[in-house]
Amino acid sequence: MKIYTRKGDDGTTGLLGGVRVSKHHARIEAYGNVDELNSYLGLLRDLLVGSTYADFLIAIQDRLFTIGSHLAVDPSHQGKMQLPTLVQADVAALENAMDEMDESLPPMKNFVLPGGHITVSHIHIARCICRRAERSIVFLHEQEQVETLIMEYMNRLSDYLFTLSRMVSLETGSIETPWIPRQ
Repeated sequence: MKIYTRKGDDGTTGLLGGVRVSKHHARIEAYGNVDELNSYLGLLRDLLVGSTYADFLIAIQDRLFTIGSHLAVDPSHQGKMQLPTLVQADVAALENAMDEMDESLPPMKNFVLPGGHITVSHIHIARCICRRAERSIVFLHEQEQVETLIMEYMNRLSDYLFTLSRMVSLETGSIETPWIPRQ
C-alpha cells in the first residue's frame, strides 16, 4: 500500500466513514491540532528519556490518538464504528498526576514566564499547542456535537502540562521567573 493516494490533491480529505470534506473543515483543524500536540509530546518524551514522566507521556499520546480517531469520524457514523475509548479515569489520571506533583511544588504567587530550561520551554510550547487544540475542539463542538469528555480531557491536559513544566523546573534547579506586571 502506498502512502499517497492523490485523493487530497483537490483540497479535500476523507473522514472515517468515507465522507470527504475540505481540508480546512473545523473537524480537520481539530484533529490536526491534536495530532500536532501528539507529535510535540513525542519530542518531550525524547527530552525526558529516563524520567518518570516518559511512560505517562506515552499513555497521554495513546489518549490523543483515541481523541483524534473520534474527531476524524463523520458525525453520521458516530456510534456505528468500533473506536478506542476515552473514559473518565483518563481525566482522573491527569488530576492524580498533578496532585502528586503539587505536593512537591511551592505555591504559586504569580503567573510564571515560560522558560528557565530548554525542556521547560518545550513543555510550555506543548501546553500552548494543547490550548489551541482545545479551542479548535470547542469550535467544532459549537457546530457539531463533540463528546464532552474529549473537551474535559484536553482542558485537564493543558493543566497537567503547566504543572509538569513547574515540576521539571524544580527538578532541574531552574528558576521560575514570576511575571510582575510593569506599573
